[in-house]
Amino acid sequence: MQAISSTQVFTNGKLQQVAVLFEHGTITDIVAIKDIPDNCPHIDYGNLVIMPGLVDTHVHINEPGRTDWEGFNSATKAAAAGGITTVIDMPLNCIPVTTTLDAVKVKKECLKNQIWVDIGFHGGVIPNNHNELPAMIDAGINSFKAFMIDSGIDEFPASDTATLDKAMAILAPADATLLVHAELDTSMHEHTVNDLSSYQEFLQSRPDAWEVNAIAEIIRLAKKHKCKVHIVHLSSSKALSLIKQAQIDKVQITSETCPHYLTLSSETIPDGDGRFKCCPPIRNTDNQNALWQGLENDTIDFIVSDHSPCTPALKKLQEHNLWEAWGGISSLQFGLSLIWSAIQKRGYSIAHLVKWMCERPAYLVNLEHRKGQIKAGFQADFVIWNPQKTQVIDKSKILHKHKLTAYEHHTVAGVVEQTILAGNIIFNRNQENFTDEPQGKYL
Repeated sequence: MQAISSTQVFTNGKLQQVAVLFEHGTITDIVAIKDIPDNCPHIDYGNLVIMPGLVDTHVHINEPGRTDWEGFNSATKAAAAGGITTVIDMPLNCIPVTTTLDAVKVKKECLKNQIWVDIGFHGGVIPNNHNELPAMIDAGINSFKAFMIDSGIDEFPASDTATLDKAMAILAPADATLLVHAELDTSMHEHTVNDLSSYQEFLQSRPDAWEVNAIAEIIRLAKKHKCKVHIVHLSSSKALSLIKQAQIDKVQITSETCPHYLTLSSETIPDGDGRFKCCPPIRNTDNQNALWQGLENDTIDFIVSDHSPCTPALKKLQEHNLWEAWGGISSLQFGLSLIWSAIQKRGYSIAHLVKWMCERPAYLVNLEHRKGQIKAGFQADFVIWNPQKTQVIDKSKILHKHKLTAYEHHTVAGVVEQTILAGNIIFNRNQENFTDEPQGKYL
């Protein structure tokens, strides 16, 4: 048995001066510090915050097939340094995409001796793969991602209503969840581009209505099939009333948003800078404020990174071409600090941070009995961090394979000192190192 303690351990809904006991990777008890058993190895973290390890259910790791973009080793190292102990990998942009059981097996083979945190996979829904879904469900995949618009890669085509209809008919009886990139282009003509570098023009080309229309269609299908659905990377606050009404109507719908939508705004994005391009796009400050309100009133369930890296050349920085730039923000390592910095300014607390970045994401992938809380019976996953300390995000600190990020030179509050996975220290900031061997497991 081992013990860790602090004056600020977040357990049972609040910060407390207690000790956490754990053995064989599992929390056994929460006790007063004076009640730590004799001869029990004990680390006292003083006034540092001890919180559950973060759960990030929206990460694009791109292995196999696009390891020049990212990979399991670099992505999970960055996650560990950011206090994340659980990552769920999206079914694209790897090759093959994770839309068959064979592809699941190929991806699992890539994990050996590479993963620094625990990892799971989302499956994918594309046209004509509905016959593959039962085998993936039987193999333990319980969440499946679909796009209602061009995904950006040929291997993962968009799903029309008929495809989503077939998928939900299979997923609903299995209690599996359909995750949806909810943008639906209902315009009858192509957008005419006048300025390839203009962020405002790019923003106008993907209007709020695309998200609203897509989410309305998903709600209709979810009602029909009684299927669990989840809206990924919600950008438009115009869709919040639809989601709230669906919740009132007992539709099994959840949603997420991301640090970039909550901390960046279109008014300050420079033209021609592909680091800020993502889809759906970053919108204005009023929209951002409304997203925070959506989190506060539980319309939006949680916050995840949507870490979607690529090679620097694909960001078209030299060309100043937003239209051809790859859409995706890299922030996996810094989500805790980014959101904590914003939370403090808006009057929220560590309790909100835990709810939005630890506890609720675990429910999406049926890990709510193992991950996201400091509680007896849960895995001994912890992030130990200093909420007062600040850091500047610069390339020397970034562990993602590529150092391009929209957050370069940002000063943020909250520094991860250690990350513990299943009772083992996997990242130690003071020693600037990781454990000798990756200790993550496939979930």
